[in-house]
Amino acid sequence: MLPIDAAAHGSRWRRRHPVDKAVLGLGLTVLAISLPAWPGAALVLVTALVLLLGPAGVPGWGLWRAYKVPLGFCVTGAATLLVQVGGPEGFVSLADDGPSRAGELLLRTSAASLRVLLFAFTTPMSDLPRLVRAGVPAPVVDVALVTYRMSFLLLDSVRRIRAAQAARLGHTTRAAAWRSLAGLGATAFVRAFDRAARLQAGLAGRGYDGSLRVLLPEARVSVRFTGASLALLAALAALTLVLERPLT
Repeated sequence: MLPIDAAAHGSRWRRRHPVDKAVLGLGLTVLAISLPAWPGAALVLVTALVLLLGPAGVPGWGLWRAYKVPLGFCVTGAATLLVQVGGPEGFVSLADDGPSRAGELLLRTSAASLRVLLFAFTTPMSDLPRLVRAGVPAPVVDVALVTYRMSFLLLDSVRRIRAAQAARLGHTTRAAAWRSLAGLGATAFVRAFDRAARLQAGLAGRGYDGSLRVLLPEARVSVRFTGASLALLAALAALTLVLERPLT
């Protein structure tokens, strides 16, 4: 089990219906994209962080381990706006409004990434079939579940191959390490297709008709939680309009 999935099973919001958390998460994403980056996206980021560490009960170390990867992409994307290519000042020069645009992009993307983690850290994959009853197309949910399962199988295959290579002294030198890496990629690629074919054959043998049916414990959409989420979103939008200032 991946650490993020283990954290989702231990979250205080584990028993809540995915629709409750989807309303809150999608609402925060809309605010992060549509409101001014300052202070709108900053407020969304702080709110998502407080919800994760507070009511949701997500451990801080686990959140940072998962958040630092998308945060790195956010920083890399924002850094490109600091410079411009071509122009009278040379082939590469600092953009006039680069810091402002980079700051806005970093706030929006980092807030949206944290919103995604809010849903991921509180909703196990086993709860996704509940979204079908809420109107999400069943094939979309099935593809997500199968992809999740295949990811675990692929990671397990990679671990076994690396262990076999290490037992055969495949990492003793740099050249051997590169050969082992190439063999690892090729073998994992072949095994992934083999696993997918076996999975398809297994589903066909069990009468798969386009929908994976699973038994889930009873859970209902909380009107109180959804109402509180909408009130929080409205409060964030109103506070942004009151505190709006140009980002300098």
